[in-house]
Amino acid sequence: MKNIDAFLTQLVGYAWGMPMLFLLVVGGLVLTIYSRFLPFRSGRHALQILLGKFDDPNDPGQISHFEALSTALSSTIGMGNIGGVAIAISQGGAGAVFWMWVAAIVGMGTKFFTCTLAVLYRGEDSVGDLQGGPMYFMSVGLGGFWRGPAAFFSVCGMVGCLAMFQTNQMAEILYVSFKVPHWITGAVSSTLVGIVILGGIKRIASVASRLVPAMCLLYLVMAIAIVIRNYEVVPAVLQQIFHDAFTGTAAAGGAAAIAFRTALTTGIKRAAFSNEAGIGTAPMAHGAVKTDEPVREGLVAMLGPFIDTIVVCTITAIVILSAAPWQGAAIKGTALTAAAFENSLGMPGKVGLMIIVVLFGMTTMFGYSYYGKKCFSYLFGAEQSRIYDIVYLMTLFAGAVWSANMVVNLLDSAFALMAIPNIIATLFLAKKVMDATQDYYKRQFG
Repeated sequence: MKNIDAFLTQLVGYAWGMPMLFLLVVGGLVLTIYSRFLPFRSGRHALQILLGKFDDPNDPGQISHFEALSTALSSTIGMGNIGGVAIAISQGGAGAVFWMWVAAIVGMGTKFFTCTLAVLYRGEDSVGDLQGGPMYFMSVGLGGFWRGPAAFFSVCGMVGCLAMFQTNQMAEILYVSFKVPHWITGAVSSTLVGIVILGGIKRIASVASRLVPAMCLLYLVMAIAIVIRNYEVVPAVLQQIFHDAFTGTAAAGGAAAIAFRTALTTGIKRAAFSNEAGIGTAPMAHGAVKTDEPVREGLVAMLGPFIDTIVVCTITAIVILSAAPWQGAAIKGTALTAAAFENSLGMPGKVGLMIIVVLFGMTTMFGYSYYGKKCFSYLFGAEQSRIYDIVYLMTLFAGAVWSANMVVNLLDSAFALMAIPNIIATLFLAKKVMDATQDYYKRQFG
């Protein structure tokens, strides 16, 4: 195990080096500028689409716009918002939060392009169902050489979309809070997730569309209550985020320093893990939407990073920085967030966060199972997808008993490798998206 852990630590260091950060941030910035800042000018229209104003049950696809965004958010609003933010602050200091914001802002442009492409270039799987996602817009939209990168993306997706981090963090908080053995958390999670995911994307989307709004509301109410309780220190917290983003943070009581580069790399990495902009997972959910207007789904998808990172992650960060002993803390990840909730709200905060963690973790497991199975089906055929379901459920148990570092490094490495072909292919096809966008706006608004 120690050798595997050491190898994964080295691999994630290479995978999330400066070239990857450059690709995600600069690639997203290029797409945002090329779109003439469309993600920031079309919010009202995107909300109208999301609320069903343009829904047509006869359009091709399997799920509604709202269900598609809920499915995508079910895998992004989760442990990345609770445990991921805590890990970002523990490893990168308060300044990491600023770089999470930067990654989210340019990520809105990336989501618009990738999810528009997911519908623009859909293809049929081996059983004739219409599918979308990076592997399809590479093979259908670009073809030829790009079938190789499409396969590479799918291989990495099968690993990166294993929800081992979710069971790991659920097991950790349940053990720390209530001494629930890790293996019990793994076994129960595998059973409950199996009941949902074996019903396919329609059941996953149906469950997600009900759970995601409710769990977000519950979490935000509790977190905002803590922010209000600690309102006097909020200005200082925000000042620290901006200050430490460029100067680094004194950690462990000043005994060690978190450098600027660490804050930057940690923030962008954790933002990518949280909102997944540029990774290529969300286009697989949005590619299943019932619509014949690809641009509409791109507009809906761009709301994801805003909701996930700008809203939910920011509130989590303020809670941790204002209510938890994060500098030099012996506890990490979700347990650090739990400490902030308990410090401010007592036992109700502790129990409430446990319920939220379970809900967030379970919905993320639902969404990730769909992504991984879609990658598996692309490579081996949809009729063989039950094999992936079984493997996926087994890894949920493994994630609960493995070390947190090993799980995070494995998934982070796979996520980085998924992003490489996804971003490059999106840049190659960016003109197609803008051509479709200009045509759509001309028809829609004259």
